[in-house]
Amino acid sequence: MAMSGGKDDGEPMMEMNTTPLIDVMLVLLIMFIITIPVQTHAVKIDLPVDSQTPPDVQIEPVKNKLTVDTNDTIAWNGTPVSQGQLAGILAQTRNMDPEPELQFQPDARSRYQITDEVLAVIKRSGVTKLGFVGNEQYGTFQKPPGQ
Repeated sequence: MAMSGGKDDGEPMMEMNTTPLIDVMLVLLIMFIITIPVQTHAVKIDLPVDSQTPPDVQIEPVKNKLTVDTNDTIAWNGTPVSQGQLAGILAQTRNMDPEPELQFQPDARSRYQITDEVLAVIKRSGVTKLGFVGNEQYGTFQKPPGQ
């Protein structure tokens, strides 16, 4: 601990020696750190148990494909449809049991407005099984051959 001899004129020191207070605070801090239990973050998950028989997988036989091509034509399984017809078709598929999967594939060169309108029709219809296919066309830009 550091000690100060005061001033040469014999006057008493007016400053308080804080070194012992700091020592006590450090000891208390170490005591608190030691006594606090270690908090571990754990997420309890029941992992599946390997069984000898595979579970019954329900394969849905019906998958419908909805496309928007470069001419902004909406096609249901290859047949051109209007947005009004599309709403009726989606209502019919929504009532099927099990509901068939809808695969949506807009062309990268189609207008965004048409794609957005088709997505709005899908959302309003209440379709729950929707997948986007052909997303690789929106990936990195590729130069045309020979450039």
